[in-house]
Amino acid sequence: MAYVINDSCIACGSCLPECPVDCISEGGIYVIDGDQCIDCGSCAAVCPTGAISPED
Repeated sequence: MAYVINDSCIACGSCLPECPVDCISEGGIYVIDGDQCIDCGSCAAVCPTGAISPED
């Protein structure tokens, strides 16, 4: 199960260096490539707005 980023994302960049497989793309709201995500949760642990969670 991959992680996803919701509309609460403020594009602060905290998650980018935490991803061991570099599957997060920058933008107005960041996006996680679900095919590359290894479900480690490192990005969610550092997100200041709680915008990152496991995909339903």
